[in-house]
Amino acid sequence: MWLTNLKIAIVEKNTDKLNELMDEIPQLEKKEDIEQAIYLIKEATKLVQSFQDETFTSMKQMKKNITFLRATEPQRPSKFDIKS
Repeated sequence: MWLTNLKIAIVEKNTDKLNELMDEIPQLEKKEDIEQAIYLIKEATKLVQSFQDETFTSMKQMKKNITFLRATEPQRPSKFDIKS
């Protein structure tokens, strides 16, 4: 059942469910189940890594956008300007 839930979480790209499943890894007996679990955990790791990469790229783009928007704002005079 755990392996099936892991497969479903990977297909659905459900990181919350993946996290839950990683917290409760059962003791697997059959060699086939162990090999399958190893493969699925590697796939889950790749999925999470791709989400991290996407998040990093998005954050970098947002930082560039904020910098651009701030550059287009009119310059405000300093509050401590005593030229008046």
